[in-house]
Amino acid sequence: MSDQPVPDQEAVDNLTVPELTAPHEGGFIEPVEEEDVVVVNLPEIDLPEDAEEAVPVLLAALGAAQAEAAGYLDTMQRVAAEFDNFRKRALRERGEIVDRASQRLIERLLPTLDSFDAALAYPANTEAEEKLIAGMQDTHRLLMEALAIDGFEPINADAVPFDPAIHEAVTGPGGDGDGELIVREMRRGYTLRGRVVRAALVAVEHV
Repeated sequence: MSDQPVPDQEAVDNLTVPELTAPHEGGFIEPVEEEDVVVVNLPEIDLPEDAEEAVPVLLAALGAAQAEAAGYLDTMQRVAAEFDNFRKRALRERGEIVDRASQRLIERLLPTLDSFDAALAYPANTEAEEKLIAGMQDTHRLLMEALAIDGFEPINADAVPFDPAIHEAVTGPGGDGDGELIVREMRRGYTLRGRVVRAALVAVEHV
């Protein structure tokens, strides 16, 4: 006769088995491919049979694992910092390439802008010339608005103090005084995102 205890009949009657349901409409989750399984090999620890002797062995193994994890963390942090520096350097270099390309394009457009300035300074004598100049003014305005989107701006040289950083004087100052005031703009200058593309050519006088 078996010595195993007989289970209580009431406990058996109340036992419920959870119903297996598919996790989604397509059926059960497909098994993971063998090549996608990552096997982690844990270090083997030769533990003594005595519990008190096993404690220091386990603590030493824990300390070694923590030191190894700290090394991995330090490596990951250094890799992350190097990648962040690389990303910033790549963005900066890309911005410099865009700036140089934009400046080369602007420099090629300078003769066209000078031609516009010369044509618009010509006084209209007939109605046809007035219409022609008005059309040129509209075209020049649209061109400057398009270039302004990328930070292209004319240098102010209208009766302002002379600034050697953005102005180039072609005539010496006359009169008496300590300051130098621009009295005439002879060729318009431009900046691109705050950088001088071409200095304004001006005439100055002492004030």
